[in-house]
Amino acid sequence: MTEDSKDFVLKDQPPDSGGKTMSASEADRAKKAYQQEGEGTQLPQIDFSTFVISLNSSALVQLGVLADPTTGDKTKNLSLAKQTIDLLGMLEEKTQGNLNVDEANMLKSILYDLRILYVKEKG
Repeated sequence: MTEDSKDFVLKDQPPDSGGKTMSASEADRAKKAYQQEGEGTQLPQIDFSTFVISLNSSALVQLGVLADPTTGDKTKNLSLAKQTIDLLGMLEEKTQGNLNVDEANMLKSILYDLRILYVKEKG
């Protein structure tokens, strides 16, 4: 078998994949298509702060504070909001000692604000 024709099997496949294999060239094409998908769209740089801000925005939508950008409606899903807040809490715990001062303070402040909002909405 040559280097070009080697196949690999995706182990974590969706249930309906039927154990199909993907050639290396198909995998390369898929990777290139994925990378090109966002080209031309101006998005913020991906870093820890933008990740935390994204989760904060999601929690604010879930708390009904912000409108859902896809529907324009303000709806509450307190269970999902709690899960997102808990996820941010886990990030705070797991990244302790690895964040710069600004990142740590931002995360602490966001968590405080979200927890207060959650308690008010739950009450």
